[in-house]
Amino acid sequence: MKVSRERVAENRERILQAAGRLFRERGFDPVTLADVMKAAGLTHGGFYGYFDSKEDLIAAALADTLARTRPNIESLSAYAAFYLSPEHRDDLAGGCPTAALAAETIRQAPEARAAMTSSIRTQIARMSEKSPEKTPAKRRQTAIATWSAMVGAMVLARVSDDRELSDEILTQTRDWLDDVAHAASNSFPSTRS
Repeated sequence: MKVSRERVAENRERILQAAGRLFRERGFDPVTLADVMKAAGLTHGGFYGYFDSKEDLIAAALADTLARTRPNIESLSAYAAFYLSPEHRDDLAGGCPTAALAAETIRQAPEARAAMTSSIRTQIARMSEKSPEKTPAKRRQTAIATWSAMVGAMVLARVSDDRELSDEILTQTRDWLDDVAHAASNSFPSTRS
C-alpha cells in the first residue's frame, strides 16, 4: 500500500517530535531507533523510509527541536525567570534542547553541530534585541553573557543530585541576571530635566 505524500510528511514530523523529546530526556546514545519509532507510533522497519541513519535523524531532530523551542522573549528578566525555574529544570523531555544536548552535540556529525550553532546565533540575536544596553556591541555582549549564564546554570542545576543546591543555582543566577539588567537600565541618563 502506497502512503500519500501528506502521510509521509506527517509521519516524518511524528518521528522528529518523538526523537526530540527522547533525545532531550535520555541523550543521543541511549535512544535507539526502535525507541523513536515506537514513541512515534510507527514500526521500526519503516525508519529508513524517512532517514538514512541515526546520525541523519539526530541532525534533523535537533534542528526541528531547536526551531520549535523558541519562546517569546518579552524581556531578558522575564525570560530568565521562566528559563531558570524548577519547572523548566525538571522538564528534561520538554525543556531547552541547548541545555540538554549541547555537550553531546560536540561529538555528533557536522550537520548536528551546524543546527546547534544556528540556534545559538538566533538566540543571541533575539536576546540582543531585548538588551537594555545602548550600543549594538554591548547588547550582543549582554545577550551572549546572559544566554551563557542561563544555559550553564540549567546544566549545573540539572546535574546536581542535591535539590537545595540545584534550586540555589537557579535562584542565584536569576537574581544575578536581574542585578545586571537593573544596573544596565540605571546607567542610562535620565530624560527628565
